[in-house]
Formats: sequence, structure tokens, C-alpha cells
Amino acid sequence: MPRKRKNTNPNRCVGYLRVSTEDQNLGPDAQRAALERWASANGCELVAVFVDQGVSGAAPLDKRPALMDAIDAMRDMDAGVLLVAKRDRLARDLVVAGMVERLVERGGGRIVSADGAGNGDGPEAALMRGIMDVFAQYERAVIRTRTRAALKVKRERGEKTGGRVPFGFSLDADGVHLVENDAEQAIIAIVLDLRRDGMSIRAIAERLNTDGVPARGTRWHRTTVDRLLKRAA
Repeated sequence: MPRKRKNTNPNRCVGYLRVSTEDQNLGPDAQRAALERWASANGCELVAVFVDQGVSGAAPLDKRPALMDAIDAMRDMDAGVLLVAKRDRLARDLVVAGMVERLVERGGGRIVSADGAGNGDGPEAALMRGIMDVFAQYERAVIRTRTRAALKVKRERGEKTGGRVPFGFSLDADGVHLVENDAEQAIIAIVLDLRRDGMSIRAIAERLNTDGVPARGTRWHRTTVDRLLKRAA
């Protein structure tokens, strides 16, 4: 942890941006513009900007390399402000938010939101920051719940929900709905029969390769057969 430094420059700030895969309403360009506007309006030199791209707000600090670099840069550049576009860019988890706050304060700095919410040193500002952290965590939970519900509906409709098309299926003409692939369904039936006969997963993979059964990749592997059996169970 950084040592306490009382003489950081309040007119020098380090910016931090975070964009997650689940919450794209405030992209990096918009966040950077917000930081630059705040710095210009408040006479603060924006000495560096760090970006965590595709990182969840609930990710622990060891999964937030840019955030940790930003905190280190505050010490190295004698900056007294860690500047974010909005408070929820720091974290959508109460524990993580509290840890970041403590690290920045130990280094003699403070966290400032470009939107102005929760800024200040008084008890009212501290209360507002706490409330905002609670709502950030709540909003993340709501986003996850809505995402799960949407994916469930898509699966029930037979629609592709992301990632690779599972073995045994193909996309229909609209590129959205899954339809059975007769050739691959026949291969699944062979694999299931071999497994029922007591053949090991590794032996099944070797048998498929020996018999020249087409695979999605160059050849059949133990992990591929294992995944296929689990999906077909």
C-alpha cells in the first residue's frame, strides 16, 4: 500500500476510466471528455489517464490493473486527485469502493467525480458517496438479473445467446435461431452409444479420430468429447 503523503498537489489529477461488458452507457470517449471538462473548469492539470476496458465494477483490485496504475501514478506524479467521470466508475461493489477510497486517502489524495456528486470533505458529502456506492452495487445486481432473464427467454425461443453455436446445431437462414444439424446429431448419437458401452472419454476421442469422424476443429480431443457428453446429458 502507498505510504501517506500529505503534500500532494491538489491542482494535479490522474484520470481513471472503466468500461465494462455489461454496462456500456458511458463509453471511454464520453468519460475522457467529462474529465477534461472538469479539469479545465477547475484549473487542475490532468497529468495521466488510465483505462480498464471490459472490466466489471465488481472486479477485485487485483483484476483492475489500470486502477492500481492510476493510484501509483498519483504518488509518482505528486497528484492530489483521482478523477472519475462518475462515482460508479470506481466500483459497483461496496468493499472494492471502500478499499479504493482508503488507498487514495493513504496516499494523501482524494477522489473527485466530474459530475460533482459526492465531492467535498464534509459529513454530508461522505454520506452521499456511501449512498452512491450502495446504489451502484444495487444497479449492477439489477443489470445482471435483467440479463439472465433476457438470455432465458432467448434460450426458450431457440435463439443463439452468444458464443459458439453448440455442436449438433446450426444457425438457420435468419442467423438467429438454432436448428438441428443432422450430420452432427448422428455423431452425438454415436458418442452416446460408445459411452453407454463403457468406453472412456479418451478412448472415444481416439476412436472418432481413427474412424475419420469429422470434428469442428482439426481432430477430436478428450475435452471436446467430455463437453459434448455433458451438453447431451
